[in-house]
Amino acid sequence: MALAALHSRSVIFAKRHILYNVTVRQTRLYCLTNDTISEGQRKPPSKKQLRKSQKKPPCTDHLSWEERLADVITPLWRLSYDDQLELKQKHQEMILSQLSMYLTGDVQSQSSPVRSKPGFPVLPVLPSPVRDGYRNKSTFSVNRGVDGNPKTVGFYVGTGRKGNIVCVNGDHLLNMPEKHTLVARCYQGFMRLSPLEPCLLFHTGGHWREITVRTNAEGHTMAIVYFHPQELTREEVAVHKADLVEYFTLGPGSVCQLDSLLFQESTMTRCTHEESPYQLLHGQPHIYEEVLGFRFRISADAFFQVNQTAAEVLYSTVRNLCFPNPDDGGGGTKVGGTLLDVCCGTGAIGITMSPSVDRIIGIELIEQAVEDARHNAALNEVLNCEFIPGKAEVVLPSVMSQLSSEGGGLVVAVVNPARAGLHYRVVRALRNQPAIRRLVYVSCKLDGEAMRNFRELCCAPDPQKKLTGEAFSPTLAVPVDMFPHTLHCEVVLLFER
Repeated sequence: MALAALHSRSVIFAKRHILYNVTVRQTRLYCLTNDTISEGQRKPPSKKQLRKSQKKPPCTDHLSWEERLADVITPLWRLSYDDQLELKQKHQEMILSQLSMYLTGDVQSQSSPVRSKPGFPVLPVLPSPVRDGYRNKSTFSVNRGVDGNPKTVGFYVGTGRKGNIVCVNGDHLLNMPEKHTLVARCYQGFMRLSPLEPCLLFHTGGHWREITVRTNAEGHTMAIVYFHPQELTREEVAVHKADLVEYFTLGPGSVCQLDSLLFQESTMTRCTHEESPYQLLHGQPHIYEEVLGFRFRISADAFFQVNQTAAEVLYSTVRNLCFPNPDDGGGGTKVGGTLLDVCCGTGAIGITMSPSVDRIIGIELIEQAVEDARHNAALNEVLNCEFIPGKAEVVLPSVMSQLSSEGGGLVVAVVNPARAGLHYRVVRALRNQPAIRRLVYVSCKLDGEAMRNFRELCCAPDPQKKLTGEAFSPTLAVPVDMFPHTLHCEVVLLFER
């Protein structure tokens, strides 16, 4: 069923369903009391009560499979974009109010944070310039489809725990580019022609696994096929790789016009290029993307923001908060000093800010991403960037010690960690470096481990935790809608001291 027809469904149901999902997320964070009951008359719900309430979602039996998948992947798809931004604004403000209450020690307000506001400005959510088909990276799973065919490529509805997983094609999803779903459909066609079975569970055998599709603004396309070799010999695997190449270059899959086709054999759910190298079967090993006038090389497993146009909004916001310029508001005037780019990925944040500073030091765990970052700096003739591979908690203390001994002047730090947040030793190193007066934290999940990081950055000095440096204070938050039609958005927080 086309989404145009689906939109005619009841908007009342849509809002009730969406508000239910948001409420479930919020109740995991806060023990909300009933607004109709005066304080003290009723205890907050227990964890057991919350778990029971979360097991009773609205009935979805009357929905089509396409609607159910859209509700999983893009739960805000029924709302207007203005309504989506309003919902996200309120949600981010509610989460940030927790940080304010923690810092002020307002225990009483923490029992009903819905009535509270953050103690620092939260600007309106910056919208995404592109709202539909914006994803430049998509990973499609393989499992049994609605018709029971195990060689179905798409996204999951249901859970493994309940044993009710159904794989549904994602052609109708609003955030999905047509090119991505075309590659997924062709991969499904290839698998159904292959004599090999799909690998649904590692212990049950099978070979063909998910496929990742990456594209850029110019339309170039990279496909990465994941494969479990099981007991096949190298020679046998080579035959099936050749079949894959023939299908996508000369067969029905040639309609995808792939610029890169890569292949990774792995006996693990996830592994890096170092653990199991990506094998280039066809085309070029990389694609390139342009952001704010700089060009970036993207490898198979390198991190890059999934929404290129919104990434430009995000990086401009980070630049303006790191190096505010009263003349043009864009950080265009060189201010000097050093920028520490922690969890730098392919170097996008540092490189886009390179004209504003004397020196940039980027730290990144994935070695291939560091290689890309170094290549990107050379590609853009940026000479003041240095990228260091390794765990930030291991590398950063020595970097800070070196900066301290050099007396390098102004140091601004920007951190853009994964959802797991920063390691506590990284927070400690940042906190205890007196030269850092300004820190910009980019988070895609405020209510996760990031909140622990915020508290450690802003709490009173604690010798037991070796947090001896002067505390930071949150002074501004800027949400950026990187993911239209979903509940998520990036938030850029400025901390100062």
